[in-house]
Amino acid sequence: MILTNHRPSTIARERAAYRKRQTVRSVLIAATSTGLLGTLLVVAVTGAPGWERVQQSFFDPQIARDALPDVLTGLWLNVQLLVCCALGALTLGLLLAVLRTLRGPVFFPVRALATGYTYTFRGLPVIIVLYVLTLGVPGLRLQGMPSVLVLGGIALVLTFGAYLAEVFRAGIESVHASQLAAARSLGLTYRQTMRYVVLPQAVRRVAPPLLNDIIALQKDVGLVSLAGPIDAVRAAQIATAESFNYTPYIVAGVLFVLLAIPLIAVTDWVTLRAARRQAER
Repeated sequence: MILTNHRPSTIARERAAYRKRQTVRSVLIAATSTGLLGTLLVVAVTGAPGWERVQQSFFDPQIARDALPDVLTGLWLNVQLLVCCALGALTLGLLLAVLRTLRGPVFFPVRALATGYTYTFRGLPVIIVLYVLTLGVPGLRLQGMPSVLVLGGIALVLTFGAYLAEVFRAGIESVHASQLAAARSLGLTYRQTMRYVVLPQAVRRVAPPLLNDIIALQKDVGLVSLAGPIDAVRAAQIATAESFNYTPYIVAGVLFVLLAIPLIAVTDWVTLRAARRQAER
């Protein structure tokens, strides 16, 4: 017999009503506490003796409106550089991770080179790599030397590729050895095993830390301005030099935060999804 008019029991309805009340209560408490804390911060900052001077130097609405078009134009360069550098760093990191996980004594030199590379570029500050490639390499005066912008992007790819390589390697090594043995027993080559069995699982497992590194890269693309290209940071610096006011830097910072919010939201969503899948197993 199929029940078509199922009604929840009294206990189930009471439990649902209780959960709804608790949810509303939690939201009200969170909103109230957030409002109180925000009010206290605003009062503390605006009540400081030097607030008027700080407001004029960092939060001038007219200067912000004047600087916004140039900073936005520079931000588009940052976005383009971010996309290119992210793709390059992900490709380089995956290649290094695969090289570091090769087995057999014949591949020892390859593993040693990949390990030395990751150790070196994870230890070097990004700004030093940028200076070497954007100021030192052009001094060689080689034929076909790329622009400073391209050299700056290469510096970011080399640095973040080392970080991403360790993330990929952790994902590859997290796949149980029995899956590799099962794939090889089915006749798959090592290359096919990595492509169809190991890498799909590895990338899915390390997606949250990969996205976190991309967010870090999104901030560091602004360092390219040290070499001369007019990105959002350099445009803000030029506007600051013209007006003797630091508000353009605040404009650039706000735009970088707005640019990062979608990436952060995607990272949180992927992390939550991975946690739910792990809990369901």
